[in-house]
Amino acid sequence: MKNLSMKTATVFCASVITGLMAVTGTQASEIDVSKLKESEVLLLEQTKPDSNGKTFVAGTILNAPLAKVCTTVQAYEDYPSFMPNTAKAKVSRQADESALVDFTLNLPLGKIKKYRLKMTPKVNAANCYLSWKMQPWEGLKQEETIADTSGHWDLSAMAGNPNKTVVKYQVFTDPGPGPLGLGWIVDSMSKDSIPKMMEALRSKLK
Repeated sequence: MKNLSMKTATVFCASVITGLMAVTGTQASEIDVSKLKESEVLLLEQTKPDSNGKTFVAGTILNAPLAKVCTTVQAYEDYPSFMPNTAKAKVSRQADESALVDFTLNLPLGKIKKYRLKMTPKVNAANCYLSWKMQPWEGLKQEETIADTSGHWDLSAMAGNPNKTVVKYQVFTDPGPGPLGLGWIVDSMSKDSIPKMMEALRSKLK
């Protein structure tokens, strides 16, 4: 009876662990490519309950080949042409093919925010992955910048149609402390701007 109970407990624990893994996988699931369309941008919030910032994921289909879209998103100095709120992008290319980019954003209510990102591409014939992570920028005051941001572009050729590109995008932003709360800054930088960015990119690639 004791051995049977131990076996039952083991099976139960394994079931619980499997269930937790399934739930975690669902919460952190990526964009469902089968739901993406050329005519719209799918936007989802995936912020963790204990997070200081917000995480958004988005996806769409762009009517352009993978190589063209990949080149466009790596032209960092050109980001002000399709990235909402982006006033300046100063680029310093690195020997390892990454780049340090100093962004200046003009946000609503006259707010100006600056931050430095390390942009790291990983490109092959089937996929173009571009990640970014915030880097120190000496001399900036707390009110001039944000606490943290990171994310990535994940581009791939559409199955059966190499002239179209599947776009998946993820961004995390933490505005940092503020006397009145700065959650609206996150929305301006992501929730509100992502669909506009995708549509601007769509038009740019025509």
